[in-house]
Amino acid sequence: MPKIPQNVRGARFTGWGTSLGHNTVTNEDLTKTMDTNDEWIKERTGIHRRHIGGSTAELSIASGSAALQMSGVDPLSIDALILATTTPDRCVPATSATVQNALGLRCGAFDINAACSGFVYSLVNAHGLIAMGAERVLLIGTDTLARITDWTDRNTAILFADGSGAAVLESTTGSGHLLGWDLDADGSAEEILFAERGGYIQMDGKEVFRRAVRIMVDSATKSMNAAGVTADQISVIVPHQANIRIIKAACERLGIPLERSSVVIHETGNTSSASIPLALFGDFGQVKPKQGDLVLLVGFGAGMTAASAILEWGAQ
Repeated sequence: MPKIPQNVRGARFTGWGTSLGHNTVTNEDLTKTMDTNDEWIKERTGIHRRHIGGSTAELSIASGSAALQMSGVDPLSIDALILATTTPDRCVPATSATVQNALGLRCGAFDINAACSGFVYSLVNAHGLIAMGAERVLLIGTDTLARITDWTDRNTAILFADGSGAAVLESTTGSGHLLGWDLDADGSAEEILFAERGGYIQMDGKEVFRRAVRIMVDSATKSMNAAGVTADQISVIVPHQANIRIIKAACERLGIPLERSSVVIHETGNTSSASIPLALFGDFGQVKPKQGDLVLLVGFGAGMTAASAILEWGAQ
């Protein structure tokens, strides 16, 4: 991906919020309806529990409202709303329109479907809007995967859940916090992870694992190169929370200790577009960035998409 041009107006986060599905489902709960057990799920995925329930609009309104409140900005000053989701509430209109109205915004609103890479896709697009003159953009990543999960299939039901994460991105007088980015997709891998309209998620787990690690490492490396930084300079990595084994393998290949990784999958499961913001902003993240830290966001998703970004935390 191209390097960020000199003198482009930058941006930074000024507020954020999260929300989770209303009902907690533990591994023990799943043993009542399928042939599985707590230790098997933990070993294969790292998940202890997940949260399900609520519509995509409902969870987005909750996280978006919290982000606006933290930032202290007038909702009428938001210039655009971007909602990353692969589970819109309706085919038409975009769920972002529902969220925009509920939050009292008066701005453009649109959905982005890049599956689990969606929040980083939205982050890059929001920086583009700010570079073109927007002052404030509200980003939301939300998915309600419980609605498209076959709860009798132990290969997928143990993984997926519902959640949302939001952030207000404001323009700055300086270069902002985005130092480098990468967006990617490999449409030839579409058939290894998909859901037909009205159907359930279908997944070739082994092939997803094999490709996911490779595409995450490739995207992260491109972003670091664009930013002019190396893996040893990364203070915090915030990966998509798909599977603890994928996170471990990606960190190992990147040369970033797992201890620098913000992991929430044990509590949230795989929430797709909400995964990275929940790990970055939520209560369960094991590592939180500090002022001046270099932060790597990296994810992959159905498509097969990939996205990454290097942020200097707190930069003006």
